[in-house]
Amino acid sequence: TASVVIGVVNVLFTLFALALVDRAGSRLPEVSGNEVHMTGREPAARPQWSLKLDAERIAWLTFDVPDASANALSRSAMEELDERLLEIERAAPSGLVILSGKPGFIAGADVREFGEVSSPEEAVPFIRDAHGVFDRLERLPCPTVAAINGYCLGGGLELAMACRYRVCADDPGLVLGLPEVMLGIHPGFGGTVRAVRLIGVSAAMDMMLTGRNVRPDKARRLGLVDRVVPAAELGKAATALLRQRPSPARASLKQRVLSLKPIRGLVAPRIEAQVARRARRDHYPAPYAIIDLWRKHGANPDSAYEAEAQSVAGLVCTPTSRNLVRVFFLQERLKSLGNIAALKSGRIHIIRAGLMGGGIAAWCALRGFDVSLQDHSAEALSTALQRAQAFFEKRQRVPGTASAALARIEADPEGRRIGEADIVVEAIVEDAQSKRDLYSHIEPQLKPGALLASNTSSLALEELAEKLADPGRFVGLHFFNPVSKMPLIEVVESRSTRPELLQGALAFVRGIDRLPLPCRSSPGLLVNRVLMTYLTEALFAAGDAIPLIQIDAAGTDFGMPTGPVELADSVGLDVCLGFSRILAERFGRPPPAGLADLVERGKLGRKSGTGLYEWQAGKAVKPVLTDKAPLPADLQDRLILPMVNEAVAILREGVVGEEALIDAGVIFGTGFAPFRGGPLRYAR
Repeated sequence: TASVVIGVVNVLFTLFALALVDRAGSRLPEVSGNEVHMTGREPAARPQWSLKLDAERIAWLTFDVPDASANALSRSAMEELDERLLEIERAAPSGLVILSGKPGFIAGADVREFGEVSSPEEAVPFIRDAHGVFDRLERLPCPTVAAINGYCLGGGLELAMACRYRVCADDPGLVLGLPEVMLGIHPGFGGTVRAVRLIGVSAAMDMMLTGRNVRPDKARRLGLVDRVVPAAELGKAATALLRQRPSPARASLKQRVLSLKPIRGLVAPRIEAQVARRARRDHYPAPYAIIDLWRKHGANPDSAYEAEAQSVAGLVCTPTSRNLVRVFFLQERLKSLGNIAALKSGRIHIIRAGLMGGGIAAWCALRGFDVSLQDHSAEALSTALQRAQAFFEKRQRVPGTASAALARIEADPEGRRIGEADIVVEAIVEDAQSKRDLYSHIEPQLKPGALLASNTSSLALEELAEKLADPGRFVGLHFFNPVSKMPLIEVVESRSTRPELLQGALAFVRGIDRLPLPCRSSPGLLVNRVLMTYLTEALFAAGDAIPLIQIDAAGTDFGMPTGPVELADSVGLDVCLGFSRILAERFGRPPPAGLADLVERGKLGRKSGTGLYEWQAGKAVKPVLTDKAPLPADLQDRLILPMVNEAVAILREGVVGEEALIDAGVIFGTGFAPFRGGPLRYAR
């Protein structure tokens, strides 16, 4: 997921640092017990960094931001860090250990400060001053160790790389990464230089260009950390490194050769070609900027730091970065909607062991819930459990966790566990009468306070709840397929849903590490209703004899992850037809001509091997376009503006009550070009 990353330093930072030096003059710090104090100055209220000296004159610098759940390198934190480093220079300790007073090390910098920079010219001095802080840390005469006890991301990892050594806890949940590219920028506290010098261009580029995190074992293999030890031994391992003073880690000879100027000119185009297969420069300029920096400067600090400052200052002001930062905050907003602390659910019962029901069961078990899975078909249950086992084994990071997760799923063909469940989720066929019949059978078995949830997206909850004795406990939990990859779940209330049970559903979604989107019951909800306009308009365009691959090209040129024709085939033309008919009944829009005929002939798309395209090995076989005529001038608008219009209609109708939540839902539910900020942001 996207994380808190590099920020910008206060515009007054330079003046502050100069004033600090002038104020301090030639005075030395006093050492009182284990504390270091500067004379002649009152300590700042509620400091973020605390500094102590132990009996061996090892300095322990602890970062602990008051009233915050995570440490972030805000402007004030960077200013205070510079003060502490000045004190450390004067104290001349035998070594320095930097550690966190929170469960995580440093999550990066304060993204909220991005918006305070209005131009690249304003940003450059900020970044230069940030370089100065980390350069001061790197140049301390004493050895330095970063003791990493949790997530260490973005600017936090850049700080750690400015230390001579790094030691981290042996914790499968600990991650290290440089995810700045996810916000449309790149490392800016010297990370584009230090990462290459430390672990080599291959590993550094992989981390910076993809934003992927690494865990302790891999970080040790890469040379990103020097020691991996039990969390309780972090301090001991750090002091051992200070005493032993081994040679600092650096990239291998082979990797250093790759950074020679003649070699860079040969390697950089190959890296760029790999990036181009996944992202276009005009959509996402940051990864290309990373490659350009390395191509021109390698890891030469004499020129690369200034080039990094100029580059990241330009990127932070681009529309792409502005929108990706907004998407980051949209994600945080969705997370805040579910209060995990209020979660009372421990057992989940799921009815139907198909792809969706089995996927929900596997994901809930992976997240620690006890799950009973019901289906009248023994074969379906067996297949679902086999899929779950393969899924758990693929994700296993600690031996035994796969078997433990599998043990939390129980095949329950008769539904005997229904009465024990806190949440019962039905994922049966999209037929209102079938669902009502099921509810009439299971409702008497539900325990008091249990939630009854439907995975429907096309049927109104009021229609499904007509014969329920207690419609107040009924909600929608619309998962997307594949459950393990799609981060969003639409949490749906009807006119009868009790508020406290809706809050319980939102908390459950956060409890399984998904993003809850509150919706009012309405056919299609948000995601499918918006998405279907994209797919059906593409099919109308195909009916106007526009080549299919041109229609797909118009979608991907806009920034959609998949062209609409290919996506319709992937979803299934029978699914598209069924949903089109439901929306036609509700909104008066006829399905595209010819769609029913394709379905009747068994051309369902990828799952049948043929649809609008032929499919081989799970991939669409697209014809070569012999006619090189340009795309129709209005084709992109024709595909995208109906999505925008539908999003506006959903806002007007109150299906989702806020613009921001609509943008978030469409981005995380459909993949709508994130760099455009969502359909309503794009419209504005």
